[in-house]
Amino acid sequence: MLRRLFGSRGSRKNEAKQEIQVQEVTEPEVEQQEVEVQEAETENTVEPVTKTGLFARLKQGLSKTRTGFIDRISQIVTGRAIDEELFEELEEILIQADVGVTTTLELMDTIRERVKTDKITDGSGLQSLLKEEIVALLSKHHQPLALSDERPAGIMVVGVNGAGKTTTIGKLAYRLKQEQAKVLLGAGDTFRAAASDQLKVWAERVGVDVIAHQEGADPGAVAFDTVAAAKARKADVFILDTAGRLQTKTNLMAELGKVYRVAKRELGRDLDEVLLVVDATTGQNALSQARLFSEAAPVTGIVLTKLDGTAKGGIVLALANELKLPVKLVGVGEQMLDLQDFDPVEFTEALFS
Repeated sequence: MLRRLFGSRGSRKNEAKQEIQVQEVTEPEVEQQEVEVQEAETENTVEPVTKTGLFARLKQGLSKTRTGFIDRISQIVTGRAIDEELFEELEEILIQADVGVTTTLELMDTIRERVKTDKITDGSGLQSLLKEEIVALLSKHHQPLALSDERPAGIMVVGVNGAGKTTTIGKLAYRLKQEQAKVLLGAGDTFRAAASDQLKVWAERVGVDVIAHQEGADPGAVAFDTVAAAKARKADVFILDTAGRLQTKTNLMAELGKVYRVAKRELGRDLDEVLLVVDATTGQNALSQARLFSEAAPVTGIVLTKLDGTAKGGIVLALANELKLPVKLVGVGEQMLDLQDFDPVEFTEALFS
């Protein structure tokens, strides 16, 4: 689902605007050299933005997870009476789907208790119960993407190389632009060759401005100039990219904190969002990434990308439960509208339907 972020700026124009087919940009490790920026292809079909259409996209994007996770659960519970052997099989599937040991055990404890309390005896009732508990777990710390009324609103995007940061920024800028917001991008990844070029391609594609320095420049200076330019140009929102870094590189993580402090000082308040982009296909490694990035900068939420590329989408449960961090956006495909707001109820419904 896409929720309006700039609801007061008038009605959305061009709802039937052509969508742009994009390739997910795979970023190299820090030590690697330039990557080729892939050009987008324009779709020939025109599709209105409707809630039904967005749900269908979400459902399609989760097809691999549904096959590798939910369908397996359906197979083991169908026609079965509930016993300890069934509980153990369900537990095994949850762990294999990247739900994680901690979250799986918590879920199973709750399910066992509810089976007794609600006097559930058949497998189909167990699957319905699991669905309810997944919604409850995902809803516990859920917060939607939020931008303040103060202008400019500020978003900083962090994450390891290859997670899809640049693509996420481009898609988010596109969405905001469609809501008639004036968007400014900041090319804060001055460490990797071609990073600024990639962001410039996205800026041109979406139709927004970008602040960029030369390769090797101080990323703090880019952050300062981006916020200053956003103020001077009366932008509604700026989105600041940062260098992709491994969470194990202590010096680079410390630099991330510095970039945030510079942007905060120039803005005069906390940034509205610090979004950690996590690749769903990395599984449990996503948890360690989120923990360490949260120590370096005040991460406000997670963007979970490439959910359409994994059969183990259970990582969304582990992230929401163990880190107490809200998943705010999910990427379920290559097209612009495939970066969607995360809604626990709709996500679970798409997963089980």
